Amino acid sequence: MTGTQTIAKPPAPTGGRPGLGGRIPLARLRDLALVPAILLLVVVGAIIDPVFLSSANITNVLQQQTELALLVLAEAIILIAGKFDLSLESTIGLAPALALALVIPAASNGLGTELPAGLAIPICLLVGVAIGAFNGLLILRFKLSAFIVTLGMLIVLRGLQIGITGGQNLFDIPPSVLYLGNAVWFGVPASIWISGTLFVVGIAALGFFRHGRAVYAIGGNTDAARAAGIRTDRVVWIILMVGGLLAALAGLLMTGRLGSVAAAQGDGMIFTVFAAAVIGGISLDGGKGTLFGALCGVIVLGLINNILTLAGVSAQWIQAIYGAIILIALILARLTSGKAQD
Repeated sequence: MTGTQTIAKPPAPTGGRPGLGGRIPLARLRDLALVPAILLLVVVGAIIDPVFLSSANITNVLQQQTELALLVLAEAIILIAGKFDLSLESTIGLAPALALALVIPAASNGLGTELPAGLAIPICLLVGVAIGAFNGLLILRFKLSAFIVTLGMLIVLRGLQIGITGGQNLFDIPPSVLYLGNAVWFGVPASIWISGTLFVVGIAALGFFRHGRAVYAIGGNTDAARAAGIRTDRVVWIILMVGGLLAALAGLLMTGRLGSVAAAQGDGMIFTVFAAAVIGGISLDGGKGTLFGALCGVIVLGLINNILTLAGVSAQWIQAIYGAIILIALILARLTSGKAQD
């Protein structure tokens, strides 16, 4: 008589993505919880000022959040991999500042090299990639703390930006850069299309491709991921370079939208970036969270900012409100996951 063999079922996947057909973990509901929160904010905004629901205001809110959204996309992927990158705040300013300083004349506060204007965008993106690569070198090859390395890079890059610009705004922006920040495609600003498309690509890559799933594995347990054959250092290095690339692209969009590069462009944005990522369910421990949740976090902050502006609340209070939001999100993270984010 032949006995039947019982095959053990694999354990349900952990982290930011529930298994197909399985029960959705309570922690995963933090991402979905932002959807009704967004709807509630829309209702509140409409009550405070009817202008809130106008297409012009909604488009303006989304366009103003595109640069922040790209930074959050970059930081979210890096955080999921279990690392930090504080230098994104400075990359969004230095990359376009250096690129434009090399192509605009000295009369417009350039460096006087006057390279072809068509090189502005490629130089800017290459600078972003180079910053991410250098961060990866220090973090992965020299085994330095990602937090300390990128904090130091934030300061260095900010100093370089002020030195290159001479503390003044760079103007006489090339048409190609202005186009990115001001073009309208099918009735919607191009920057919204670009940001939305990159989020869709990121969500698909992390959710359905092997290398994307490797990011979750590395953030969850680097040693286990390495034992499973994942080239952890290579993946993290690529992620850091992609983060720098996205930050540089965000800098191009901001420069095109504003028509200049300020000496302090990007200053203080990293706090808002972390606020959006944390309330969107991205774990500071790595290996958890979704890009959809991070995007919802960006939208929530944009709506809150717009509502406060329409309500006449002073801008000085907004940072305090963002800080309170982070603390509340951390409390919710503990309640839903059963452990603190430490």
